[in-house]
Amino acid sequence: MPFRINSQLAQLIEQHYPAVKTAGFHLSPVAGLTGESWRVSMSSGEMLARFHSPDRQISGADRRREHSILRHIARHNLGPCVRLYSSPWLLVDWLDGAPLAEDAFAGAAQDVLTQSLVKLHHLPLTGYRLDLQQQFAHYWQHIDRRRLTPAWLRLHKKMMRCRPPAPLRLSLVHMDIHAGNVLETPHGLRLIDWEYAADGDIALELAAMVRSNGWNAVQQHALVQRYVDAGGYRDLVLLQQQVNRWLPWVDYLMLMWFEVRWQQTGELKYCEWAQPLRP
Repeated sequence: MPFRINSQLAQLIEQHYPAVKTAGFHLSPVAGLTGESWRVSMSSGEMLARFHSPDRQISGADRRREHSILRHIARHNLGPCVRLYSSPWLLVDWLDGAPLAEDAFAGAAQDVLTQSLVKLHHLPLTGYRLDLQQQFAHYWQHIDRRRLTPAWLRLHKKMMRCRPPAPLRLSLVHMDIHAGNVLETPHGLRLIDWEYAADGDIALELAAMVRSNGWNAVQQHALVQRYVDAGGYRDLVLLQQQVNRWLPWVDYLMLMWFEVRWQQTGELKYCEWAQPLRP
């Protein structure tokens, strides 16, 4: 499968960049041998090629949406620039830099990162509205039914029946901000992996950051305080309350995502990550 995808990508590059037939180019897999992301090295520069696989679609990624959103933010130095979109491939600029270390992400870099987050949240909406209950229903079709319990079934019905918190403010949200997705480049911090980005509540973004990074209540309060100080929202107390309202929704989103990935890959780490969230 990776070889076939590699061949498809090579043909696409030769079609859209005729000069490479003379100068040549090199493809190397990124983040393992899944065949979903490739580094493209050419004489004119480097790109990252992202494949829209069925597994990524099931887990909630959408390269068409990602392409549209990256074009939407192109002038604001928040992420990579799009070079080419031809389904099922999205090619973006390769960003020179390294992911933030965990201690930097949780410490000194947070002020700069929060400023970037506020900048993102002040951009116009994209028209791609995030619907968590629709995502829950989609994930429900792709979990291992043998892992279902009566308590989980009750929780699922509750999450599908309850109304999500009314947004404090709708904005473009990234929804996957952790140290590995924040690059320190010569031109400042850049966010990568925009495959889950959409329009959602600013407090949902903060709640997702808290849960995905395993931050405690003190760290959560510090994040919200920095966000307010950076001009992201004026009412600290109201924003903190809204983040707390979203936490159970983020917990269930993470549980469902881990369970889907377990079903897709069979990798035990997803079961281990899901276990603390299982009812």
